[in-house]
Amino acid sequence: MDRKTAHACCFFDRIGAMTKILEISGLQYEYEKEQDILTLDNISFSVESGEWLAVVGQNGSGKSTMARLIDGLLEAKSGTVRIDGESLTSENVWDLRRKIGMVFQNPDNQFVGATVEDDVAFGLENQGIPRDEMLVRVEEALKQVNMLDFKTKEPARLSGGQKQRVAIAGVIAQRPEIIILDEATSMLDPTGRDEIMAVIHDIKKKYNLTVLSITHDLEEASQADRIMVLQKGELVQDTTPMKLFSEQENLIDFGLDLPFSSALAHDLRKRDFKLPSGYLTEDELVEVLLQNNLK
Repeated sequence: MDRKTAHACCFFDRIGAMTKILEISGLQYEYEKEQDILTLDNISFSVESGEWLAVVGQNGSGKSTMARLIDGLLEAKSGTVRIDGESLTSENVWDLRRKIGMVFQNPDNQFVGATVEDDVAFGLENQGIPRDEMLVRVEEALKQVNMLDFKTKEPARLSGGQKQRVAIAGVIAQRPEIIILDEATSMLDPTGRDEIMAVIHDIKKKYNLTVLSITHDLEEASQADRIMVLQKGELVQDTTPMKLFSEQENLIDFGLDLPFSSALAHDLRKRDFKLPSGYLTEDELVEVLLQNNLK
């Protein structure tokens, strides 16, 4: 058993004993204007507490619709959403939504405060959090995303990456158990994307968050513990990033682009470079190339 296979086995052994914080069963949804076309068709899966699940697929595959169903922003045609063991209904949607923090593609759509600190405090005010505790949470959240020095600034004057950091601060200040990233890095340049993903890793570790990442970026998805592929509203793959990215034919069939490291490794193998089989991250590929060059 190689290192990566052993790591994957250990991970699934570990989450086997964890608690299922999210359970989706038979989820279906259709938009009124397309009565004969199901946007989501009989989707079922579960997510363990503390797990990072990435959901990928082409535009129109149903990724964002599924995220909105989980957060109670849309109502399913049929099926159930269970959050921390409780079925989501119209009666308890506001209570269960407190367990979920959602970061959208465009942070401007989430801003309501005149200043950064006002914006982060907004959700806490809606929850009736006492002012003293609210001030502490706002301070901690902005510090966690390295935006404390900007707390009196207007959100509209921030860069794209800074705006997304503030949006994330507003979510983590509410202390959710699940954070959903709905294409949260798609409007950022590569540097901004890397910075935001580093923030997500930090807050996941600090608060033991469960992360559901809706993305079309397979490099981002490669950082997850597990990855699901949606295609035309159906769940067609549920596996590890390592296994999915090792199956290049499947990625093409699903209409997905190869991650950069996979495409480069494929070209290098065609040129007789000796590389380990399976998926290699960018860091692992660089390490292997350096080792081969030093021999």
